[in-house]
Formats: sequence, C-alpha cells, structure tokens
Amino acid sequence: MAGRFQELTDSDLFSPVQWRRRVLFWGGAVLVGLAAIGFAQAADWASDVFRRVVDHNRFWAFLITPTIFAVLAWLTSGVLKPTRGSGIPQAIAALKVEDEGFRQSLLSLRIAVGKMALTLAALLGGASVGREGPTVHVGAGLLYTLGRRFGFAEPAAAGRFILAGAAAGLAAAFNTPLAGIVFAIEEMSGSFEHRMSGILLTAVFVAGLVSLGILGNYAYFGHFDIGLPLGKAWWAVLATGIVCGLAGGLFARLILPSDTGFRGFVGRMRARQPVAFAAACGLALVLLSQLTHTGLYGTGYAQAKDILQGHSDTVMSVGVLKFFGNIASYWAGIPGGIFSPALAVGAGLGNNLSAMLPGVDTSAVVLLAMAGYLAGVTQAPLTATVISMELTDNQQMVLPIMATCLLARAMSALLSRKPVYRALGDKLIEGYEAELARRAAEHGDADETVAERPMVEDPATPIPPASDAPDAAASSPDHRPS
Repeated sequence: MAGRFQELTDSDLFSPVQWRRRVLFWGGAVLVGLAAIGFAQAADWASDVFRRVVDHNRFWAFLITPTIFAVLAWLTSGVLKPTRGSGIPQAIAALKVEDEGFRQSLLSLRIAVGKMALTLAALLGGASVGREGPTVHVGAGLLYTLGRRFGFAEPAAAGRFILAGAAAGLAAAFNTPLAGIVFAIEEMSGSFEHRMSGILLTAVFVAGLVSLGILGNYAYFGHFDIGLPLGKAWWAVLATGIVCGLAGGLFARLILPSDTGFRGFVGRMRARQPVAFAAACGLALVLLSQLTHTGLYGTGYAQAKDILQGHSDTVMSVGVLKFFGNIASYWAGIPGGIFSPALAVGAGLGNNLSAMLPGVDTSAVVLLAMAGYLAGVTQAPLTATVISMELTDNQQMVLPIMATCLLARAMSALLSRKPVYRALGDKLIEGYEAELARRAAEHGDADETVAERPMVEDPATPIPPASDAPDAAASSPDHRPS
C-alpha cells in the first residue's frame, strides 16, 4: 500500500508540487485578469481626460504633450528604464535568458507597477501608445514574482511562469483568450512544451474568465457581419497584404535601434539629450495631430472603430499620419505599446485602399488592412489573424484575413528580417551583456576592447545591479527554459 501511495503522490495528478504550481498559475491568472481590467479602465479614463482638455482648446496639447514626454523620459532614465517601450520585448528577453539578475531587472514588482503608472501618464499626455504590450509585461512580472516567492525560482520553472503571465496578460487585455494562447506559442516561446500545455491553457482561460465575468462577453469593435466572396473581391487580399505588410515592415525597421544610418543618428541624439529629444517627439505628435479633426492621440481604438464603422468625418490621411505619430511616440522612449495604435494605422490605410477597390465592402477592406498591418509590424500572422477575428466577432473572414496576414508577413520580412519584438528583446540582452562586459573590463577581468565597440542600445535596456558578477555577461541569449 505504501508503494502504491507513493506512486500516486509522484504522479502529476496528485503531486503536491504540481498542485502548488497549478494553484499559483490560476491565482496569478486571476491577479493578471484583474490588473488588466483595472489598467484598461484607467487607460480609458486617462485618454478621456486628455481628450476633454484638447476638445476645449486644442492648443493646450502644445504645452501638455511635450512636457509629459520630457518628464517620462527623465523618470525612466534610471532604475525605471525597463518600463520604457512596449513591454513585450522585455518579457521575451527575460524568457530567453536564464539569469535571475537579468530577469529581476526586467520583471520585478517595482517595474510592473511603474509600467502601469507611467503608461497611464503617457496616455494622460496624449501619447500615441497602446496598453496591450504593457499588460503583457505586467502579467509576466506578476506571475514571475509570484513563482519566485513561493519556491519556483529555478530558471526553467520561472520561465514557465513568465510565459503563462505574458499570455494571460494579452488574453485579458484584448478579452481574446484564443489570441493569448496563439501569442504564447507564436511570439513568446516559438515552441510549445507539451508537459506545460494544460497549465498554460488553464492560466489563459482563468484570466479570460475574469475579464468575461466583469466586462461581459463582448467584442471591442462590435459584431461585424461582413464577408469577402471568392472572386474579384479577393484583389483586396493582395492589395492589403502587400501595402500593409510593407508599411508594417517599414515601421518595424524604423523603431529598431541601429548603430549606423538615420536610425543611428536618431539613437545618438536620444542618448545625448533624452529629455529634450522626448519633448521634441511630443511636439512632433501635436503638430501632426493638427492635420486631423480628432488628433492622433491615445491608443487609436476610437479611430479604428470609427473607420471600421464607416464614419465619413475621418480624415483620409489619418492612417499615414498615425503611422508617423506612432513613430514619434516610440522614438521618445516613453512607456507604451504598439498593438492598438497599429490597428488604427491599418484601419486608415484600409480606408484609403477601399477607394481603389470599387464593389468591395469597405468594412471588409478595412478589417483586412488592420490585420495585415498588425501582421506586418509583428511578423506574427496567426496572432494578428486571431486578434482581428476576436475583436470583431467575425468568423466569415477567417480565410481572407489569414491569407492577408501571411502575405503581409512575407512583405514585411523584405524590410525587417527579424520580428520586431524578438529583435528588440535581443537588443536588450546585447545591451545588458555589454554593460556587464564593460564593468568586468574596468576590473581588469576582460579585454577592454569589448566595451569600446559602438552600439546604440535599445532605450529600455535594463541597468545591471552593481553586485552582478562579471561572468554573468556570458549568459547565452539563446538559452531558453526547457
């Protein structure tokens, strides 16, 4: 009997360790869901406050936006540096490198709280940023911290908590559970561990259930009963896939740090005067917004929804203007994501393309362009397909959307060889290791020429703790948790 009992306790179904892991995953998913809902509502409030101020007098933006951009650049110049940018590259980098110091510098509770607070400040200042990437960052940080606190600090185990937290964050942010699962497989890990699949799926399910229970079963853009009949209408797939894929690839290329060319020049300017440069980016966003009726501020959800619903007061050039507004906001190095602003750019481009496709439902073209541009930016066609379907509660367009996203991904790769989130994550790792190597060189433990190589780092590169051992620089950037 004792042997039989031991066999039962050693099995996954009855193992105390496995049940402790499950309870942490599920409890953490509830926390992520609640954090995502609170963050979404606070983000809507911040955007509404700025919108009311600008509606009262649009010139207030000339004072508010550059000032907020400058203050955020100053606040994130020290220990809060990892709160800059989207947040998804930080989660990917932490997943790839099994170094506790590196992971802690990116995913601590201080960083998670700072990410939410500073992203809200950015939206309060009218920044053209999203909340989904930051929610992924916060979700990964919450589950990682929870796992470490309750005994799952071993690198591979901690990596599973990061992956589940990131997926749960996206599922709760968009109220799209299926997209969270696809995102975890396609974007975060690049693989799917069978042994953890059940726990990961249930964590995403729990986070989605929390969102569903509080907000109800809704699609953000509403239900769209549209389709794309096979035939001439499929020229829309070709047009949106090529144009939006190239535009998304161009955006990804422009926001990736580089040591040379125009991007190198931008990176060096930002490094020399980060506060003044951020203020200039804020001013550029305001100037671009003067060319529209509603401005380019905020997440872009309202703009995309208006275009998708066919509102005629939308400026025809809003897609192009939002494209540059997103670049200005990202170049500033302030906290905020690129998911929802990308949907607005795609909607604007789709509105332009629909004029060249007579006889095709305008809403269908806009939906294809939204999915295509998102796939072009992220080079994650499955995630873009599922998000587009779930946000519009539409299954009739699944094949056209998937074809558009696959074509857009191929077009994007012509301009940006590596997916933008992974490239930014690798840049974080590279900058972190370069800083460790520089410190090791100062102590005479490494070749000083290592630190002399010119490198424009990602603005969100974490600052290693001074106590980090020099040999931490040898951590392999390709070492994934098993």
